Order: sequence, then C-alpha cells, then structure tokens
Amino acid sequence: MRSANLLNDFAFKYVFGEDCKEANDALKSLLTVFLERKVHHVVVKNSEMVKDFSKMKSPRLDLLVEFDDRTMVDLEMQLRQTQDHLPIRFSYYLARLHGSQELEGKYYGELKETIVLVFFNVNLIDNNRMCNTFTLKNEDGLSFVKETEDRMKIRTVEMAKLDVNKPLEEMNEQEKMIYYFLNCHKGIEDSKIKVMIESDGVIQMLEKRVETISDDGWKKIIEDFQKLHENEERMERQLELEEIQKVKEEVRKAQEELRKEQEELRKEQEKARKAQEEARKAIQEAEKSMKM
Repeated sequence: MRSANLLNDFAFKYVFGEDCKEANDALKSLLTVFLERKVHHVVVKNSEMVKDFSKMKSPRLDLLVEFDDRTMVDLEMQLRQTQDHLPIRFSYYLARLHGSQELEGKYYGELKETIVLVFFNVNLIDNNRMCNTFTLKNEDGLSFVKETEDRMKIRTVEMAKLDVNKPLEEMNEQEKMIYYFLNCHKGIEDSKIKVMIESDGVIQMLEKRVETISDDGWKKIIEDFQKLHENEERMERQLELEEIQKVKEEVRKAQEELRKEQEELRKEQEKARKAQEEARKAIQEAEKSMKM
C-alpha cells in the first residue's frame, strides 16, 4: 500500500493546488464534478501554501480558487473526525471570503459569487444526500434573494455517506471521485480503484497526481503533517474538555444556588409554620380566657 492519502489535506492541496498544468486540470475536474457546472479556467490564489511545508505555522490549508468569471471558491478537505462546530466554522469561512471583496466605489450588485466547498468524513446533515448546497433562506425555505442573484453558498460533501459497496457501474461521477479519495492509498490492490484507473479519464488524471506523492520523502512529510493535525486535535479536545468542565462548574454553582434558595425557602416555611402554630395557640388561649 502506498503512502498517499487524499484525506490528508496537505496531500489534497498538493494534488489540486500545485502551480502546474496537471494539478490545474485535476482541480477543474474536481470543481466541475462537485459544483455541477462546467469549469473552463481557474486560478489558485494561494498555491504558495503547498510549496514550503517547513514554514507552515498552522495545519489548516485551504485552496482559494478564482474562476474566469471571478467566482471565488474556498476548497477544504476537513480531515478532523470531531464535529467541533463545523457548520459554524464553515459559515465563518464563507462570511470571511465574501467580505474580502473590494467594494469601494462599486455597487453591491457587483459582488461576485463566493462558495465554500468542503469535504469531510463525518455525518452532519440529517438527510441521505452526500452533497448539499446551503443559501440564505427563511423558515419556510423562501430564498432571501433571487436564485440568480444569490452570491453566497456553502456546498458540503459528506464522504461518510458514500455506499462503498455500491457496484462501480452504478456510481455517478461524484461517488466515483469520493471512492477514489477514500481508497486511493490502496492503489490497484482495490479492484474498483484498478478499474477506474484503467477506464476513467478523470481518475487517471488524479492517479498521476497521487503518484507524485507516493515516494518515501512525501510519506515523511505527510506523516509529519498528520502529527500536526493530531496535536491540534488534542488541543481542540482539551479545549472541549475545559469547556465541558466550565459548564459542569456552572451547573454545580447553579445547583448550589438552588439548594441555598431551597434552604432559605424551607427556613421561611418553618418560620411561617411556627408563626401559624403560635397564632393557633394564642387563639386557643384567648378562647379559654373568654370561657372563664
């Protein structure tokens, strides 16, 4: 089994984001398949991020892509298995990307379309669709702006929803590409991968790119990058645990406050009971005095 694994976002960004014709062709194929629109020309605006691994300070790598019509796409391979507020994170990415456009001296109608296209291997959305597109809508599904004028979209690809046992001939282009992402490290040892490499032009193109990261040098880089991810995940989980502890402490304090309030209420009730008892005795004493 080779070392290449496109679930590693550094490998993913290298395969699709390197400044060369092969990577650019692979990227156009990817965007055509998952955005379901023909992509003729794209430019990676941050291809330098995959050139010098040694200088990277953060394991988050996104591909910032611009189409010939200036549509901007933030392309993410989300390796982490934790759900860590992923929808909120993706919404932030979209807002940041959309707000990065220079609008001084222009009309709002000149804003270009921005899309966050994110691949992840967990189930977040409660439906059977592997690919979902989200826009601004109200509670009844009514769009805030006309569909033709909608400038902001989040396109999610939940790879975990793929039926990996589905016969290859029944898979569509999206399913085939996802299956390749999930299993390309197996190479021709996987029968479906073998058939796709032999018969599918897009997969052949991806395979050539993957082959460039299959030597021992790349294996070391990818392993090191994986360690960065693992460290970040540990920090993330630690923050989650600290947040849970904070919530527990707040709950404990609230319970303690409630206990104190209940104790105060019990005391007040006891005082009221004693007062009633004393009043009752006073009435009885008064009645005795009147009888005498």
